[in-house]
Amino acid sequence: MNHRPPRSVEEPPPAADRTPGSRSSAAGRAGAGPGVVVALVTLFVLFCAGCGTRFPADTDGSLDRITGGSLRVGVSENPPWTRVDDDGGVTGREVDLLTGFGQGVDATVEWTPGAESELISALVRGDLDVVVGGLTSDSPWQQEVALTRPYAQEVTPDGDTEEMVMATPLGENALLVALETYLARAGEAS
Repeated sequence: MNHRPPRSVEEPPPAADRTPGSRSSAAGRAGAGPGVVVALVTLFVLFCAGCGTRFPADTDGSLDRITGGSLRVGVSENPPWTRVDDDGGVTGREVDLLTGFGQGVDATVEWTPGAESELISALVRGDLDVVVGGLTSDSPWQQEVALTRPYAQEVTPDGDTEEMVMATPLGENALLVALETYLARAGEAS
């Protein structure tokens, strides 16, 4: 007859007594096992998808409004990135990029020429969707607006390298991601 002495409550059971489903197993002591966590995450994602929630999302719904509508772009002159003619016509590398982005989301691009500071203020107010004009990643506006990831580099006359970006309103994450995705694809194609 195999007789064991009684264990104290604080003494862990011998290894042979620990089974994967027992409360004494490592998974049991740590909480839910990996299968439960995966199931909960899956349920959350399905719940969000069922609610129509889309990630990333825009706080003001910019991308949804722009798609099939109008893309409002503020443009300040900064050749070769942007040029503003006397008659208000715009040309340049960034103009070409945003024209292509607008076509990709079936939007008509509405250009608003102006001084960079005025355009950034309009962007912050929600009157514009994007501002371009040779903005760089070290822009003084980076606390007030969301800047795209750098999509091009330019070597300055003094030999420094600047990374080119575009500005969108803070919180308009779906718009920012869609624009960055387009810029990355356009860069790969060139």
